[in-house]
This record gives sequence, C-alpha cells and structure tokens, in this order.
Amino acid sequence: MLQRLFRFSSIFKVASLISFGAMILCYLAPFIHPKTLSVLPFFGLLYPVLLGINLGWLLLWGLARSKWAIYTLIVLGLGGKMHFRSLAFSNSSPADPTGIKVLTYNVRLFDLFNPSFSKSIENRNKIFAYIRRTDPDVLCLQEYYRQDKPTDFEVVDSLFSIMGNRNYHERSAHRRSTRQNYGIAMFSKYPIISKGDVMFESQGSKDFNYCIYADIIKNQDTFRVYNVHLQSIRLHTEPNIEAATDEEGMASERALRSVFSKLRLAYLKRAEQARRVVEHIKTSPYPVIVCGDFNDTPMSYTYNQFNRFLKDAFRQTSNGIGSTYIGRLPAGRIDYLFYDPRLLTSGFRIQAEELSDHRALVCTFSRQK
Repeated sequence: MLQRLFRFSSIFKVASLISFGAMILCYLAPFIHPKTLSVLPFFGLLYPVLLGINLGWLLLWGLARSKWAIYTLIVLGLGGKMHFRSLAFSNSSPADPTGIKVLTYNVRLFDLFNPSFSKSIENRNKIFAYIRRTDPDVLCLQEYYRQDKPTDFEVVDSLFSIMGNRNYHERSAHRRSTRQNYGIAMFSKYPIISKGDVMFESQGSKDFNYCIYADIIKNQDTFRVYNVHLQSIRLHTEPNIEAATDEEGMASERALRSVFSKLRLAYLKRAEQARRVVEHIKTSPYPVIVCGDFNDTPMSYTYNQFNRFLKDAFRQTSNGIGSTYIGRLPAGRIDYLFYDPRLLTSGFRIQAEELSDHRALVCTFSRQK
C-alpha cells in the first residue's frame, strides 16, 4: 500500500514539475521575440489552461498538507502582476461628455458571406443599429467591407449617415473583377486634420491586415487615433482536423503541423507589425489612442510591445475577464483599446450582443485637466 502511494506521489510530483516549467515559459512569452524561441508564444496562448492546472495542483497539495503546495505558490507568485493582464477589478465611471468616444469593432465583413443573403442583410443592419445606439465620436472597423456602386450590399453611405458626415479614412485591398474592397476603416464626427498608414513589410497577397491613423480635433483637443488589425492566423483554410485521419493517422498529423506552422508564422508577422506601429506611435505629436483586433492574447509578445508604454483601457476601467472573441477557438481577449498615460478614461464597455465573431469595445478618452 505504501509503495503504491509513493508511486502515485512521484507521478504527481513529476506532473507538477512539468506544469511548473510550462507556467514559467508562459511568463517569458511576452518578453522574448518569437523569432528567438518559436515555441514560447504557444505557452502564452495556453495561459488560462496552465493557470487552471497549477491552481489544481495548489488545491491538491494543500489538501495533502504537502510542502509542494508552497512550491506551487512560488511558481504562481513568479507571475506577479502578469496574472492581472487577463482580469480587471476596476469600475468604469460614466462617460465624460467632453471627451472623445471611440468604438472599435471587427465586423467580420458585416456578415457578407452568410449562406443566407437575407440573413446577412439582417445582421448588417443590426450592426448599424448597434453603432447608431452607441453613438461614437470615432468609429474604427476591422474586417471592413464595401462594394463600389452599384451594389446590393450597401455599407459606406449608411455609415456616413450614422456618423453625420463624410470624415473618413480607409485602407483596403480592391478586387477589380467584383468591385469589392476588404480592409479597415475609420469614421469621425469631428474634423480629421491629418491621416495616413503604417506600412507592414510582412504583407501577404491574401492578407488584409493594416494599420491606419488619423489626427482628430474635438473641443480644441487633438488626438491621434490608430486603427490596427494585426496578422490573422487564417486557420479557416485548414481541413477538418477531426475528419482528416487515415490508417496511420498521418493526415491528422499533417493537418496539425500545418496549423502549428500557420500559428508560428502569424506570431512572427505580428511581432514585426507591432514593432512598426510602436515606432510610429512614438513620433506622434499628440496623445494617442490605439485600438483594434490584435489577434493575440495579453500573455503575448505583441500585447507587451504596447503595454510597455501605453495603458490598457479594459484593465483600468472595467472588471472581469473581458473576453472579446466569440468564434470557435477560445482565444479570449484579443481586441484592445490602448491609450496614452496623459489621457483619462471613462464609460468603458464591451458589447453584449453577438453580431460578429468579435465583440465591440467602446471607451471615452479625455485630456487630464
């Protein structure tokens, strides 16, 4: 009986050591470039799972009154404030009416490719209704779509009507044969005095990931707003992994390798894109607001590039987990509103309705008095 207990205890200790090591690698992921150690971003992605496992070990070793509970606490403690990147414990104050209200939303092409065209029109109109109710001063859209006129799927005129003017900046890829445009866009109720793009070198022919910015004046205050859509993973082109099996399981293995390869490439591209955006932000003569779909979690190298000198509106003015992605993969929070420390935030909200595979974020930013 004692030998059996000792055997199980040894297995648990080895398993604990493995989970400790994985947790430490997770902590390192935000600080080491993916090119240096390509496996690290995957540990960052698995943070919620690894945290749950180590909390389970803490409970188990605590019930057993083992010194391994102390070891587990030490490993968890090594993460320090990093554990609060995915949690917030602040309450948002009512929106400051003198500030600039920014709404960022990955609209998934306004549900253009829904098999039912009538359903896509219905969902597009629901997105328009949500934007109208939210009444933002600045609207930043990722996975934006419009078709040159004539079109049966009208977008841009409706958004001009909602925003009350034609202050607008867009970067998109144009398909001449279908007169379609795919990319990102920014609409403003207030004057845009300057605008431009941050160019990415790592731009594939099928990538519609961009960064644009605009200098916007409200109440004699000027803000530079960046709309960012960093590298997508494009897993939807992969075969069904569960179905992709043969006698040896080789098809499934090939599919998993392909998924791993796409993830790895996306991490590398996002790291370079983040560097480009950060370099541009540091040249801004005005306080900056950076919003969009970063396609990466708070325990990532990409997130950390912005978090080093900007504030995360969710962490400062919200509470809970704040998951923004509601697609098939449990990616959690991958959409962000970062802002200059010289600004104040109020009225932060995450959209409750599920009209896209992302939830919209809204927050009001104002200059410190």
